[in-house]
Amino acid sequence: MDVLCAGVCATDLALARGYMAFEGVPGHEFVGRARTGRLAGQRVVGEINAGCGTCELCRSGDPRHCGTRTVLGILGRPGAFAESLSLPAANLHPVPEGVSDEAAVFTEPLAAACALLEALPDGASGTPALVVGDGRLGLLCALVLQNAGAHVTVLGRHPERVERLPSLRWATPEPGQQWPIVVEATGALDGPQRALDLVCAKGTLLLKTTLEAPSQLDLARLVVDEISLVGSRCGRFEDALDLLARGAVDPTPLLDAELPLEKGPEALARAAQPGTLKVLIRNAATAPS
Repeated sequence: MDVLCAGVCATDLALARGYMAFEGVPGHEFVGRARTGRLAGQRVVGEINAGCGTCELCRSGDPRHCGTRTVLGILGRPGAFAESLSLPAANLHPVPEGVSDEAAVFTEPLAAACALLEALPDGASGTPALVVGDGRLGLLCALVLQNAGAHVTVLGRHPERVERLPSLRWATPEPGQQWPIVVEATGALDGPQRALDLVCAKGTLLLKTTLEAPSQLDLARLVVDEISLVGSRCGRFEDALDLLARGAVDPTPLLDAELPLEKGPEALARAAQPGTLKVLIRNAATAPS
């Protein structure tokens, strides 16, 4: 398919620093236009995990954990910072009418935020929840939890972002204050432990950060206070596209800059600057004339 635009995320920046000994074309958040197949000519987004198609997980409809999967722009499959890319037809989803490219490019990270709800069997409605980290993914997690009815507080380093997302609440915890649901999305090595300190007994800590190095965690607290620890990675695109189509979540206030594909290195450098949220890379060859 032809790439229309792609988003730069923290994983892309980590890969550029050598995470996973990555080599190749990065980029996994994208909107494209399908060239062939049932969606030919349509705008599409794509699930990033391409499974083998034959293992038990793939047959059950969940290639996200296939042991031999390739991952777009991350593992064994060239990514979206290019004029075109290739994904299995089963991975593609049409972009709903009325959803702009700028909103649709958030489908993958928004789906990752929606995955939090899979890990909360009792739901989040009416429950206080704290999101630790106010970067790209942390803010999407906060918006998803808020849409699910949780009473969300954001703990981060940029309270001025309330001007972009006025529906969210930033706060500094009082000494000893804790929450039944805590989402860790800091991207920092000490983030998991800092987040664990903010979970109340019998609460749930959901880890979203994929760290580049091992991190330490006080496992005794998990046992003594019976805290549930859940890793949360990729989510279902259907859930994210539904939120976008209904206007239930608008991620576009997170946009900071857009650069053409030929300035890809500059786009990554801009995304790595402190305080920057989402940077888009636009393929001029597919831009409307």
